[in-house]
Amino acid sequence: MNTIIIAIISLSVIGFLCAALITVASKVMFVKVDVRVEKLRKCLPGANCGACGFSSCDAYAEALAANEVATNLCLPAGEEGYENINSILGVSGEGLAKMTAVVQCLGDSATMKNKMEYDGIETCFAVGQLFGGLGACTFGCLGYGDCVKVCPSDAICVEDNLARINPRKCTGCAVCVKVCPPNVIMIQAEPVNVAVMCKNTEKGAVLKNKCKKGCIGCMKCVKACAVGAITVNESLASIDYSLCNGCRECVDVCIASCIV
Repeated sequence: MNTIIIAIISLSVIGFLCAALITVASKVMFVKVDVRVEKLRKCLPGANCGACGFSSCDAYAEALAANEVATNLCLPAGEEGYENINSILGVSGEGLAKMTAVVQCLGDSATMKNKMEYDGIETCFAVGQLFGGLGACTFGCLGYGDCVKVCPSDAICVEDNLARINPRKCTGCAVCVKVCPPNVIMIQAEPVNVAVMCKNTEKGAVLKNKCKKGCIGCMKCVKACAVGAITVNESLASIDYSLCNGCRECVDVCIASCIV
């Protein structure tokens, strides 16, 4: 009988101690939840595309609630989502910047030479593992449409072995950028006045034998730019959009017609 009583008392004491520890832990480890996080989360599309710079919509919502980031980073949310976010936070923003994706390549089937024939898995990722793809230029679009498959806005198509983007449909979510093996897709704020449609850094003499519209680093665009917005590094021209005034003088003088 005494054994049973001792066991009951022991279990009761242990139970009381555990309850006390749990109560103390709940108080000490309590994390205050901002009720705005859930409201902000509902304003976001849930695509977890990463265009805002965060790994998920949840992470961006938490950063918004903590007033750590700008409210106009989620482009897929659109104007309505942007306005709802500002309303929840009680702030006024600078407006939702319109972004669009641009394929920096003009190497379609008539422009770029092929270096081999291929009969296998028809994806950019698979083809890219074989000496940089079928095209003689290993910096260009591979043309198998991995970007088409992931675009949530149906803004991309492939014509003549070259990906093309419809700016009217593109939301600038940057999902296509992540799946492009040669990294020829860039995200640019609209309006895009001019763009260098090439990523090849090979010498001009080498590139001429591979693609008819590749940048050869001739420097004519640099000399024509009155505001110093263009530079050439490793035989490839690049544009500083903070300086570019959209005069398009570079387009007129480009020998390879790769600035459009």
